[in-house]
Amino acid sequence: MADRTFEETKRTVQVYPAGAAPLAPAVACLRAHNLVLEFDDLVSDRASYYARYVHCNYDWTKSILMDLDILDQFNEFPINDFIYSNNESTPYVHYTLRLPPVKLPGNYVLVVYREGDREDVLLTKRFMITDTRATVSLQDNLSGRGTLSTSNQLLNFLVNYRNFEIINPLETVHVVIRQNQRWDNVKNNVQPAFVREDIRQLEYRFFEQDDMFAAGNEFRFVDFRSVNFPGQNTDRLDRKRKPYQLWVAFDRSRESEAYALYRDLNGGYVIQNLDYADGHITGNYLWVTFTFKSPKPLKEDVYVVGAFNSWQRTEDNKMTWDAGLGAYQGTVLLKQGVYDYQYVVDGPQPFQLEGSHYQTENMYEILVYYRPFRPNADLLIGYTTLPVNPR
Repeated sequence: MADRTFEETKRTVQVYPAGAAPLAPAVACLRAHNLVLEFDDLVSDRASYYARYVHCNYDWTKSILMDLDILDQFNEFPINDFIYSNNESTPYVHYTLRLPPVKLPGNYVLVVYREGDREDVLLTKRFMITDTRATVSLQDNLSGRGTLSTSNQLLNFLVNYRNFEIINPLETVHVVIRQNQRWDNVKNNVQPAFVREDIRQLEYRFFEQDDMFAAGNEFRFVDFRSVNFPGQNTDRLDRKRKPYQLWVAFDRSRESEAYALYRDLNGGYVIQNLDYADGHITGNYLWVTFTFKSPKPLKEDVYVVGAFNSWQRTEDNKMTWDAGLGAYQGTVLLKQGVYDYQYVVDGPQPFQLEGSHYQTENMYEILVYYRPFRPNADLLIGYTTLPVNPR
């Protein structure tokens, strides 16, 4: 089960810890459950929506757990907190739901649907609940020789479970590594190099290219927090159209460029309106056009991706070749804010247009799952974030 929206009017879907930084991952502790769902419905009137939970295994397949296993209440939550937008170009209703607590750690999918019909699903959003029984410590973060070490990053780490009993860890423990909160290049079910059951420790040390992450590059970004003043990397804005239309400054391939250091959002985005307060209800939606200059059309399809579209390659963010411009163009509907993005292609080297440098700052998450005999489902017993090249 993946992050998906099934209606065009459902936009800017976010799950995050209440009170945390806007880029915080959708992860909470079992005993301090504080996650919040927010999304916009680009219509004039409110509707009656409900949400429910689905518990999933480490690979996001549905687990065998029943509702009674994960909840002390009925698995149906009305989304009653809403407010109408107040902006210049795009009416919408902004919904908020504080997620009810659960009884077990693990992977969950929040399913939002229309009242009275659980099959009429509007969106799905992943989140994770941890119950820390294992700790993760980084050994070293870069490895390799020659060109591999200049374009890739590799995590070597230890998992310690000294105060927790795990039976047959090679079969019952699953470790997942995620880069910059994205699921499209996740490393699933990585295997330990050494199992030391006498001291209750698993050592993960990798040597092959398949175990490495492409380091990528610092993300491109565009700032359209204001519709009255031009933001960084914007070209022009047409306010006569409804919604407004914004053109991002032309981009080119960075494949052969040297690494350049600057701060980014690691592919994320922040909703903000500098013209008025509370961008969640005053922010305008804009048709944002990205332009990628190229000397000739590529053999592979080109997409513009980021956290704004859950890193997915779909027809909505697929770019088309314009021979007159000598460029690819793609237009996406986005809410006022600052957005990181990158251009990817289909094929074995999706990041070829961006370049890849070991110096790139990335944030990694290591997730440790354990499947006991009872319940026979994957529980998230270890979680940590590990920055590489932090600024």
